[in-house]
Amino acid sequence: MTSKTKLKSPVLAAVHETASGLHRKGLITKRRMRQYDALCLEPIPAYDSEEIRTMRKKLKVSQAVLAAILNTSVSTIRKWEQGDKKPSGPSLKLLNLLDRKGLEAVL
Repeated sequence: MTSKTKLKSPVLAAVHETASGLHRKGLITKRRMRQYDALCLEPIPAYDSEEIRTMRKKLKVSQAVLAAILNTSVSTIRKWEQGDKKPSGPSLKLLNLLDRKGLEAVL
């Protein structure tokens, strides 16, 4: 984990840092490290269709450009904005990064 990852509290930040060090040394398994991540890290918020549309317009990009940035299809962006599908996994994380830091963070 990087130090730029948002943690829930200073105590949990210390726990996570210690666990990360132990994981790098091979003393904590990858599965256990994921449990520490879930415990210590802030969850990524879900985005509804209106929030995605608003974010895209705020960034002043088209659906095609947002799809290219997120490495997904235009039809996926369209379905997100219509509420037919919801972003998940890496796309959700990239949307969160775009929301918090702007285009410069992902380009």
